Amino acid sequence: MRRNAWIFLAVPLALFAVFMLLPMVIAAVISFTDYAIVGDWTWVGFENYTRIFQDSFFWIALRNTAWYTLLYVPLGLVIALSTAVLLNRRRGAVRLFRTLFYIPVVSSTVATATIWYWLLNPQKGLLNVALGWIGIDGPAWLYDSQWAMPAIVLMSVWAGFGANMIIFLGGLQGVPGDLYEAARLDGANAWQQFRYVTLPSLSRTTFLVSTLLIIGAFQVFDQAYVLTKGGPGNSTVTMVYYIYNKGFGALEMGYASALSFVLFVIIIVFSLANARLSTPRSESGERRRTRRSTRKAVSER
Repeated sequence: MRRNAWIFLAVPLALFAVFMLLPMVIAAVISFTDYAIVGDWTWVGFENYTRIFQDSFFWIALRNTAWYTLLYVPLGLVIALSTAVLLNRRRGAVRLFRTLFYIPVVSSTVATATIWYWLLNPQKGLLNVALGWIGIDGPAWLYDSQWAMPAIVLMSVWAGFGANMIIFLGGLQGVPGDLYEAARLDGANAWQQFRYVTLPSLSRTTFLVSTLLIIGAFQVFDQAYVLTKGGPGNSTVTMVYYIYNKGFGALEMGYASALSFVLFVIIIVFSLANARLSTPRSESGERRRTRRSTRKAVSER
């Protein structure tokens, strides 16, 4: 039985080793060299890593990525959860909307960016036209350094919330119905049921989605590359975009590899911090806490 299990695992483990572990080992070695794709290379030790913290452009890219993450993660969580709650019903039309909301996830980034490039046009874009209907003069979006990053965040949330919505739908359908019944018997209204039953019951799902959003936010590249090319004024240069420019633009593969491992450490740190802040409680303890919170809220109403 164990032999059969290893036979089934052999192919995915081999693919993981060849396409994940081996490239990581090679990149780790390259990060200690001045490898530039063409020509000879020499061993430079930790010179690439010490150079990173003296690189002013690295801090610009890190600041832009942090700003993107700060906007993208909460907005992505709220929209995905809100949509999942609205579509957590057994009706025929709901399935249609689930499919429609998931379509951007499987669409190519270039096609999505082309659509949003038109939507965000400062003169004829649909978004500014709609704002004009209510008397608001829309910004230049992709041509304004203050609005370029929020514009990329809007596109990213729209393009990716469908996948997180599906995850939240799975979590919502796993919430025990007796918790809602007990809350209704205690006199809880719809908002109190959502706050004291739904949200605590989705703690594990929220942890998963938030972790995926954090990792995706620090790895953002396609949107900035297609929409703004890092502009205007380097306001949308992200960490991965900077790594790409150093590796394939300036041919500094050694330095780009070092930047990649620094980004890897940053992602690990933020993921662990998120895990520490949102550690899921045990199911039985969660149920007892939910009942106490619901009764307290109803009694104070």
